Amino acid sequence: MSSLASSPGALRSAPESVRRVSGRRRASAVVFAVLCSLSFVLVVVPLADILWTVLSRGASALNLEVFTQVTNGISGGLLNAIEGTVVLSAGAIVFAAPVGVLTGVYLAEYGSGPWGSSVRFLADVLTGVPSIVLGYFSYVTLVEGLGWQFSALAGAITLAILIVPYIARFTELAMRQNPPSLREAGYALGCREHQVVFKILLPAARSGVITGVLLSLAISVGETAPLIYTAGWSNYMWNGKLTHEPVGYLTYVIWSFINQPFASAHALAYAAAFLVIAVVLAINITTRMFLRKRL
Repeated sequence: MSSLASSPGALRSAPESVRRVSGRRRASAVVFAVLCSLSFVLVVVPLADILWTVLSRGASALNLEVFTQVTNGISGGLLNAIEGTVVLSAGAIVFAAPVGVLTGVYLAEYGSGPWGSSVRFLADVLTGVPSIVLGYFSYVTLVEGLGWQFSALAGAITLAILIVPYIARFTELAMRQNPPSLREAGYALGCREHQVVFKILLPAARSGVITGVLLSLAISVGETAPLIYTAGWSNYMWNGKLTHEPVGYLTYVIWSFINQPFASAHALAYAAAFLVIAVVLAINITTRMFLRKRL
């Protein structure tokens, strides 16, 4: 009888408790939405301000001389820096892409053991090493140790060391997304293991592999610290020598010229920043296209 007597009170109190819980949930949802919006504003507003400042001032600083003349002190153009950036980034991709792709293939196909775990761990550690540390390492080993001095080869190898882990991890993830039926079909047709890997699985993952290479290229274009120790700086066009000859690059102009108390230096710095952002943006758009194709 006591339980029956208490049941009407329980039924009357149930809606009130539900309303309290629902009210707390709505309040929590509102607070969470406000915090998310505030975080979004704190991230987007400074980024938009930086992009607007660089793009507006950089666009106004662009002219024909920027693309046709070399740097002359703190004035002139950026032809030598543009060429040097292309040489360094292209050289880095030439060195890093084969090593990174083969490493990713190994990790995807044979990386389940302790050696694969060690390689994967070292790759993750390398991605967290500050780029200036890699620059100092290359300065000690390549510039001074091997006597190459400031050169395009030292800079390209340093950038290659920097981006190899990214290519390897992207390749591994792309290879692991291949359905098992591809491998089974290859073996059913009588293909050997290396034929299955390099003629079936790797081509099927090419969109992800190319995505990793392009993102690594964007990283190499925006690097400064490792090149200060390895590539140096030159006001002249690259003469084709791989060693014993410094080379110019765009990020040096941004880092160095913006601190100069001259309007011409600031104009070149903003123009260089504009070009770097434009190149990185173009690479990221291309990467999105490959990702969309993959999906």
